[in-house]
Amino acid sequence: MKNFLTTIGSLSLLCAAPALAHITAHPDSGTADSFFETKFQVPHGCDGSTTIAVRIKIPEGVTTVKPQMKPGWTVSLKTRKLDKPMTGEGGQIITETVDEVDWQGGKLLDSLYDEFGIVMKLPAGVGEKLYFPVVQECEKGVNRWINIPAPDQKWNAIRQPAPFVNLTAPK
Repeated sequence: MKNFLTTIGSLSLLCAAPALAHITAHPDSGTADSFFETKFQVPHGCDGSTTIAVRIKIPEGVTTVKPQMKPGWTVSLKTRKLDKPMTGEGGQIITETVDEVDWQGGKLLDSLYDEFGIVMKLPAGVGEKLYFPVVQECEKGVNRWINIPAPDQKWNAIRQPAPFVNLTAPK
C-alpha cells in the first residue's frame, strides 16, 4: 500500500509539472468590460537562479491598472498615450494608460513561487483572449514569457508562452 501511495503521489507531481513550468494568470478568465483582479504566478527562477525583477506588458484595451505592492519589492508603472481619449468611470477624460508594470529589488528563490497581482478594467470583447507578455529577470539569466500562439497552436505547445486572460460574458 505504501508503494502504491508513493507511486500515485509521484504521478500526480509529474502531471502537475507542466502547469508549474510557465508563468500563468490566476484566475485566467474575467468578465469583459468589468473590473478584474488576477495574480501572475512565477513558479521558478531562470535555470536555478533567483528572480529579481518581473515586468508585465499590459495589452491594448486594458485600463485603470493597479498593481499589488509586495514587501521587499519596488513597483513602477510605465504609461502610454491612448490613440483616442476616453471617459473614465467618474466622468474624467483619460489620455493615457498603464503600458507596463515592473516589480524590482526583491528576491524570489528558484525553489519558491510567488504571485504578482494586478487589478484592472478589462475591455469589452466576449470570447477574446488577452495576452500579458512577461519578462522575468534573474541574478543569472532572463526568461521571456512573451510568445503568443498562432490561431492553430495550443498555448502550452509553444516555448515560453505569454500568460493570458479569457474575456467571458456576464453571468
